[in-house]
Amino acid sequence: MRLGVIGGLGPIATAYFMELVIKMTDAHCDQEHLEMVIYNCPSIPDRTDYILGKGKDNPVTQIVNIGKKLEKQEVDYIAIPCITSYYFHEILTKKIKVPIIHILKETALHLKENGIKKVGITATDGTITSKIFQKELTALGIDFVLPSKNAQQDIMDLIYKNVKAGLPVEIDKFLKVYQELRENGAEVIILGCTELSLIKRDYLIGAGYLDALEVLAKASILLCQGLLKSQYRYLITK
Repeated sequence: MRLGVIGGLGPIATAYFMELVIKMTDAHCDQEHLEMVIYNCPSIPDRTDYILGKGKDNPVTQIVNIGKKLEKQEVDYIAIPCITSYYFHEILTKKIKVPIIHILKETALHLKENGIKKVGITATDGTITSKIFQKELTALGIDFVLPSKNAQQDIMDLIYKNVKAGLPVEIDKFLKVYQELRENGAEVIILGCTELSLIKRDYLIGAGYLDALEVLAKASILLCQGLLKSQYRYLITK
């Protein structure tokens, strides 16, 4: 089976997603890996800006155009390594015929299956304000805690001023935010922006984190009938 990827939101997260799919697949030769068709399109307008009314360019138009291209290339599933883009999931599924793997639902399900009752959400302002993560967690009976206003600004700085800008991560700022969420009762903290996944890749951040990008990679492998390495069945860090 063939996986289509609508990427570039942002580019480094897309590259890391492809790396995760390869690393997490239980393959012993080239031919046992998933076939992927990847469109890396960083020109897609910023999703958070549009959701918050700060930008007038609707990202849906370009995302749908790429989805149509992937349809013609006969992909079986589509992955979008950008969590904020799932604000548009309903309209995208109406315009794109290929199933779009729902990273938020998959993340909430992984938490539910592993008995997690309360989580901290770290994500863009667009994801937090639109409540798309909160909705999926609530549907499965999982409680959540959000960052304070100052902590949320720190998260946005980490995403936009560090990772997206190609600059070193202010790791002390990262750890301060996560300490606040733990003090407010979070058993597990969701890395709910694909740029935050890069922090987990590059730093030893400890136990009790769930990287939503890893969840998307796992779902992509299994849905496309690939084999998943056994160590990636459980994705919450220990």
